[in-house]
Amino acid sequence: MSRIVNAINIQLRRNVYAYPYLWRIPQRAICCTPHKCAEEGDGRTHSEVLGKRWKDTAETVIIGGGCVGVSLAYHLAKAGMKDVVLLEKSELTAGSTWHAAGLTAYYHPGINLKKVHYYSIKLYEKLEEETGQAVGFHQPGSIRIASTPVRVDELRYQMARAHWHPTPQFLIKPERVQELFPLLNMEKVLAGLYNPGDGHIDPYSLTMALAAGARMYGAQIYNPAPVTGLAPTADGKWDVQTPHGTIRADRIVNATGFWAREVGKMIGFEHPTIPVHHQYVVTATVPEVKALKTELPVIRDLEGSYYLRQERDGLLFGPYEKEEKMVLQDSWVTDGVPPGFGKELFESDLDRIMEHVELAMEMVPVLKDADIINIVSGPITYTPDLLPMVGPHQGARNYWTAIGFGYGVIHAGGMGKFLSDWIMTGEPPYDLIECDPNRYSKWTTVPYMCAKARESYGFNNVVGFPKEERFGGRPTSRVSGVYDLIKAKASMGFHAGWEQPHWFYKPGDDVGYKPSFRRTNWFEPVGRECKLVMEKVGVVDLTPFGKFTVKGKDSVKLLDHLFANVMPKVGLTNISHMLTPTGRVYAEVTITQQAPGEFLLITGSGSELHDLRWIEREAVDGGYDVDIANVTEDIGVLGVAGPKSREVLQKLTDEDLSDAGFKFLHCKSIQLAGVTLRAIRISYTGELGWELYIDSKDMAAVYQAIMEAGQNEGIDNFGTYAMSSLRLEKGFRGWGAEMNCDTNPLEAGLDYFIKLNKPADFIGKKALQEIKANGLKRKLAYLTMDTDDIDPEGNETIWHKGKVVGNTTSGAYSYTTQQSLAFGYLPVELASVGQKVEVELLGRKYVAMVIQEPLVLTEPTRTRLQKKAKTKI
Repeated sequence: MSRIVNAINIQLRRNVYAYPYLWRIPQRAICCTPHKCAEEGDGRTHSEVLGKRWKDTAETVIIGGGCVGVSLAYHLAKAGMKDVVLLEKSELTAGSTWHAAGLTAYYHPGINLKKVHYYSIKLYEKLEEETGQAVGFHQPGSIRIASTPVRVDELRYQMARAHWHPTPQFLIKPERVQELFPLLNMEKVLAGLYNPGDGHIDPYSLTMALAAGARMYGAQIYNPAPVTGLAPTADGKWDVQTPHGTIRADRIVNATGFWAREVGKMIGFEHPTIPVHHQYVVTATVPEVKALKTELPVIRDLEGSYYLRQERDGLLFGPYEKEEKMVLQDSWVTDGVPPGFGKELFESDLDRIMEHVELAMEMVPVLKDADIINIVSGPITYTPDLLPMVGPHQGARNYWTAIGFGYGVIHAGGMGKFLSDWIMTGEPPYDLIECDPNRYSKWTTVPYMCAKARESYGFNNVVGFPKEERFGGRPTSRVSGVYDLIKAKASMGFHAGWEQPHWFYKPGDDVGYKPSFRRTNWFEPVGRECKLVMEKVGVVDLTPFGKFTVKGKDSVKLLDHLFANVMPKVGLTNISHMLTPTGRVYAEVTITQQAPGEFLLITGSGSELHDLRWIEREAVDGGYDVDIANVTEDIGVLGVAGPKSREVLQKLTDEDLSDAGFKFLHCKSIQLAGVTLRAIRISYTGELGWELYIDSKDMAAVYQAIMEAGQNEGIDNFGTYAMSSLRLEKGFRGWGAEMNCDTNPLEAGLDYFIKLNKPADFIGKKALQEIKANGLKRKLAYLTMDTDDIDPEGNETIWHKGKVVGNTTSGAYSYTTQQSLAFGYLPVELASVGQKVEVELLGRKYVAMVIQEPLVLTEPTRTRLQKKAKTKI
């Protein structure tokens, strides 16, 4: 340690000139009375303290004056909202904003988060001109360094996902990397991912510019104005209580950074956010840096797990320690943030990051002789999966969140615009469900949150493989009734807190989680499971489905308004879609009318509370007399599928399971193995099958009875990977892939489920009629391709004659037909059967052809055609 310290000449000097906004700003002691809020004892009135007149009402009250909250105020006011109020407890930027390193990057592995980053950078480029406020924006570009072959594959993988976005991004060779960053040690550099236009911005100046813009467009910013209470009103509004008085708001937005939990607790929420200690180091002038004629690009050494950029004539670098070394400020979770904390820092700990300091010195040798003048250690907020929580929150009317930003500076502009558009129009401008605050629920405990935050911080720069799994904090309380029976046999996946099998092991298999950009250890076993379902009978745990009941006098009326399909009759099931007002697909739901006016709604695990919030909002706003219940954790689900599924289940019930006795898309309450359950004849594999909805306490017994009854038929387990391959072969669309808030149902090929002629004026009906009348510009195409050791996953770029023409939405290997298969959006003129295009996979373009769907006929279709053929004979 002493050798390293001496080598880098550490001098912990608090040099304001090196980094002007990294200094502690003293907090005023605030004392509030009913008519006074000022420095203790000075006798000033509210107006004198705030410098402006207090407003008693507002359309939107934003709580929190960091860069995210101020951005939202700016965007709402600019969009024309007249009464926007932002309340900041002390000073703007207090919290995480003021000490942030200010990195701005076009790059993000998420598909639509690229849009957020792109918008932010474009906004920051013009913000100074618009507001007259300097923002200190530097755009020297950035390079992600690949120093291993698998990292090169990762960059190729990300390039394939970026070409169909406007983001400027290039895979560059070592020679170009060195040209852009001449101070690098090139011994390990194999490639770089280069984003021109990336850089860094002064977070304080950015926030002040956004605030100037917000005021310019009419927003009010009050500080110091701590929120002391939140009270909902009967009409869905909020009384926001402060020492200065109460504001009646149409909606409130929690944008309070690491105070998010405290504000959430005011109304009964335990938001899963936790402060993490993040350190970065600032050096004094480095002669080799000062001698450069142009600013160095930001580099991200992925193997070293740190970022590094130029700071004046020196360098700034910030590491992400491994999870066993990083520090959580978990006391704030239980005890709250200390009063008065806002523009303070934690004590630095150089020992904790020395491993990364050494790696940085190896990659950038000039660091060895650099003087360190600042080590900044401040709190940043993490959620369990490192993504923010953005949008309206289920369980409280007109309560929105914009919290959990680990990268608030680059997210601020784009998220402010995203939320503003949603608030102003009533629907999200594009799909961003990965940031939905409702992806968490009561299963997200404090121990889970802490374990995941540690893991996420330590995993900041790990290789981002497809089908990635992370195991910290698992399992949660969300395990199905068969989990203990199957967990040792399967590679488990994580879905909205649930453990669900991806694929199952057999003797001789290469077991465990072994991710890759190419076919890996699960490829052959998944083929075995597909064959099982196609030829025999398989069982899959589908418990993670979201499940709601809707009943009451107005249940049919409500659902007819929400869904584009007609409502099924009693004992029947159908697939229905909720649309947004502009006609995009908000959700896909399986609806069963169990009894007159009593419905069971089934949705995907990842959209449970996302969908429930939408349904509840419409029910309340429309004044419908209904009772809505979330029964997700009360009911276990088993899928039994394959040509021999009927034979197996018939052994366990007196119910007639024949085609005549139990038709496709019919639902019945039956006795199976002595247990009363609800059975629906449906299977997402497209094969003969049933979904069994079972009281959770009876699930294990039913599963064991089915497995015992099916021994002679060769019954076995299968997982979600096989189900995905089988559904693609049958041409089944998936919500979140082929359809979401970026697509309309007509271009997605969902015409069969959209009843434009039904009497009910369902949400999105008028918009769809206009879309249909104007004609489509693109269509979902069904593609096959011959590859080698790789298959499409979804979100890859599609090319035609050297130009980007579309993107895949999902993909898999078809074990039945021995070829790769994908769905993808193409211009209408390129979506005809027989059209050839190219799909980019890991830097190579594979020829793909549009074919007639489906590749494999579903069991009901095969049965119908067989009966028709026999009739002709």
